[in-house]
Amino acid sequence: MYEKLGKNIRKFRTEKGFSQEYLSELVEANLAFVGHVERFERRISLNKLLKIANVLEISLGDLFDF
Repeated sequence: MYEKLGKNIRKFRTEKGFSQEYLSELVEANLAFVGHVERFERRISLNKLLKIANVLEISLGDLFDF
């Protein structure tokens, strides 16, 4: 599940033209945070998922559309 979630975050992030570092800044996380999540090296909280969805202007459901 985390692998697919990470891939979806990467897909939506790149569609917006955001770097991993920029998205991390926007969601108030460590600069390496998004990279860790996209590579399935770190679990992510619901709070951070909601922030990512808001910043990317997508629904939370879009991130879980496997």
